Amino acid sequence: MTNDPNESAPVPSLPDAAANPDVAGTLGAAGSGTTIVFLLSAMMFLQFFAWGAWFATLSAAMDTHLLGAFIGGAYEAAPIAAIFAPLFLGLIADRFFASEKVMGVLMLVGGVIMLSLPGIADQASTFATESAESMKAAGTYEAAAFLEMQANQNTAGKTLVWMILAYLLCYMPTLGLGNTIAFTHIPHQDQFPKIRVWGTIGWIVAGLTLGIFGWSASYNIFWLGAGSSLALGLLCFALPHTPPPLKGQPMDVRSLFMVDAFKLLANWNFFVFAVCSTLICIPLAYYYGMTATYLNQTGFAESGATMTIGQMSEIFFMLLIPFFFRRLGVKMMILIGMACWFVRYLLFAFGAADQTTWMLLLAVALHGICYDFFFVTGFMYTDQKAPKAIRGQAQGLLVFLTQGVGMFFGYRIMAGGSLFGSIPLNLTFGDYGKQVTAAPQYVEALGEARGSAPSASFLETFTKMFSRDLPASLDQGILNETMAQWRDFWISPAIMAAIIFVIFALTFWDRTKTTD
Repeated sequence: MTNDPNESAPVPSLPDAAANPDVAGTLGAAGSGTTIVFLLSAMMFLQFFAWGAWFATLSAAMDTHLLGAFIGGAYEAAPIAAIFAPLFLGLIADRFFASEKVMGVLMLVGGVIMLSLPGIADQASTFATESAESMKAAGTYEAAAFLEMQANQNTAGKTLVWMILAYLLCYMPTLGLGNTIAFTHIPHQDQFPKIRVWGTIGWIVAGLTLGIFGWSASYNIFWLGAGSSLALGLLCFALPHTPPPLKGQPMDVRSLFMVDAFKLLANWNFFVFAVCSTLICIPLAYYYGMTATYLNQTGFAESGATMTIGQMSEIFFMLLIPFFFRRLGVKMMILIGMACWFVRYLLFAFGAADQTTWMLLLAVALHGICYDFFFVTGFMYTDQKAPKAIRGQAQGLLVFLTQGVGMFFGYRIMAGGSLFGSIPLNLTFGDYGKQVTAAPQYVEALGEARGSAPSASFLETFTKMFSRDLPASLDQGILNETMAQWRDFWISPAIMAAIIFVIFALTFWDRTKTTD
């Protein structure tokens, strides 16, 4: 499980359709090989469209509607769901029910949950707006106090976070289920990339759709997510029959809890790799959780479409991974990925003062190298280090540590939260890393300055997706204050990435030879 459209949940080696009588007997009913490839590609497309439709710009929508106090909680729901998804798959889905039916039911239930989110979000926003007006009338309106009051008293905002968690608990297991279905019905694993790439295309199309309709910072993202979730749920019942891969097998607690994979940590280099992979996901959470909000505040009216530049670069660099992997080796590839994260956050930080467009777009475009050179290389390295019998466990362990533990603490630290309500996680480096407390007033001022957007042609709308514009009437004082706070905010994850870069460079000395 993951928070990124190109990171798939690990799956164990599965027999091909010809070797599996239960599967082979269903292929004729499902249709020809071409039909199956089409159905699997459509499954991947809708699966990641349903996620990208709302997750990438959730922070911008919440921030625009004065729900900034709940952004951290909403995003940390993803790693929580990622931690529990493998348990659901191992205990229930992989043993008792056909994979396509489990996936269909989960997506239909998730779609219904998503349908409730716009109404709950509107209630939360109404409370936030009325609270702000009340505080202004009393002369007590101050950003930090407003955010604290929302976190404590906005019941609808808290409910929104819980419902997002409920949806993600339905969604996250489908990542593993989708892979299981695909691997079961393709004759060879080499055919998987041409099916899986439709997931990335789905994420990109979702972002562009938000831009075309002007929904990046609107609660319409939930309607789009609900519709695509329900569509995928229905499609799943047309997928070829996929029997539970572990049906009739005894419960393997060691595999379920990755006991053998944890033994790999006894190897020093793998231990360093695992620890640094977990730690680097802390600054990574800043990108996923705050980029849409930041781009919106710097003048990109459709941040969802703007962020698809990162996925486009991801596809490009994914094609180059084998070439670089053979020539640079594991350590250099991972160091390049870490270095690009450091550069990306510096571009965000120093592009804030003057809202320098090329710096902000380059920072988004670097996502391809940041992700591919670190995570894809990491999966390949893990596959090399793990004995064949526990490769599935080892990949599951890596996802658990990075997308589970690392991202959970990353979102908590990003939002200045705490652990168990008593251990503060507001990690800062002096003024670097402090919350952007000027955001509520700035968002209000920006909304007033923009006013009602005039109707625009498709070409004009498309152009705005990748260009930046702030109203001339926007108060320069609040603009400068907010951008100064954003600069300090982004320097913090840059420092984290630099520290982890140095630790990895000095302590990782694996001489494992790379292979094709």
